[in-house]
Amino acid sequence: QVQLVESGGGLVQPGGSLRLSCAASGFTLDDYSIGWFRQAPGKEREGVSCIRSSDGSTYYADSVKGRFTISRDYAKNTVYLQMNSLKPEDTAVYYCAKRRLRGRGCLFVLYEYNNWGQGTQVTVSS
Repeated sequence: QVQLVESGGGLVQPGGSLRLSCAASGFTLDDYSIGWFRQAPGKEREGVSCIRSSDGSTYYADSVKGRFTISRDYAKNTVYLQMNSLKPEDTAVYYCAKRRLRGRGCLFVLYEYNNWGQGTQVTVSS
């Protein structure tokens, strides 16, 4: 049974930091790439970051590059998203997701991910 559970969201001031966690079960991170996506009110869900299963290569949307860092912990089978220098524009529900096909790389295409967590709210406001 594949499950993804996000945690770590909350309210933070502009310039602050949060670390999101995505606890995975039912598969190993060595087999499936994991992406972080976010959806702000009234907007489409968009890709934020991704970590590739095969070699741990990381990818970032231009809007978060240099501020966010994705990583994985094999022992805990968990993917993290460290978010620094947060901006109000980062306010959204953040989701982690598993690629549909085993051994494939990172793409910010929604239909290529078939398992999603419940999401965690991130609010950046003074």
